[in-house]
Amino acid sequence: MKIFLADKAGFCFGVKRAISTAFEAAAGGNVYCLGPLIHNPQEVERLSRAGVRTVEDFAALKSGDYLIIRSHGVPPRVLSQARDKGLNIIDLTCPFVGKAQRDAENLKKEGYQVIVIGEKKHPEVQSIVGYAGDNAVVVEKADDIDHLQFHNRLGIVAQTTQSYGNFSEIVLKLLRISKELKVFNTICNSTKERQDAARVLAGQVDIMLVVGGRNSANTGRLASVCRQEGKPTYHIEVADEMQAEWFKGVEKIGVTAGASTPDWVLESVLKKIQELGGKVDR
Repeated sequence: MKIFLADKAGFCFGVKRAISTAFEAAAGGNVYCLGPLIHNPQEVERLSRAGVRTVEDFAALKSGDYLIIRSHGVPPRVLSQARDKGLNIIDLTCPFVGKAQRDAENLKKEGYQVIVIGEKKHPEVQSIVGYAGDNAVVVEKADDIDHLQFHNRLGIVAQTTQSYGNFSEIVLKLLRISKELKVFNTICNSTKERQDAARVLAGQVDIMLVVGGRNSANTGRLASVCRQEGKPTYHIEVADEMQAEWFKGVEKIGVTAGASTPDWVLESVLKKIQELGGKVDR
């Protein structure tokens, strides 16, 4: 069996920056992160051992404590509350998420009803909605449009890890019902590069392994992209989840990883496949 790794896989620059800064901050003590820094349980656990404690709110924190704003960002109201409490803010919001927040805020100021294309319950989407105003609407899929009410002037932004296919389908449908439409494509470059690389690789192999957190939106979309190519696709968090039967009769194995998947997790998966008889094609 040959193992092929996607050209673009694993940590993006925003996640690398966030992880590096968080580890540096941990050396100072009393460092907390508002929600998991990234959607990868294994790396969050490693941060915890280094002293970065994950909290769901900052009610119990004291003035002078350090609070990390995770890569998904937070609504402006939350940021103001943290500053009012006297916390030292370490803002590790992904730059692409920050752009989506600013675009949403500007659209609101210009009088548009802001449409956020993304997952309603995802923390990044919730952070963007916080900048978008009370009339903001989250659209997850094109069919949602039939059950929602919209204003005449619509402004669109996207969750940065959205697929281009879903984004385009929703935009085209909104174009048909709106009198004025202003669109900001806020899907990040790393997301598109990883999806494109996964799609190409899936077309060249027998099965695909997608490595990353179960609750990682970008990893889940990579798995969807691979399945759309008609290949058996397995989304795993760690190497121990793999089953030998997946590889029976398989000659070419494709492997990719989400933007929040650390190299050490990816390498452990590659090592496990090699133990099962695979050979990495570097």
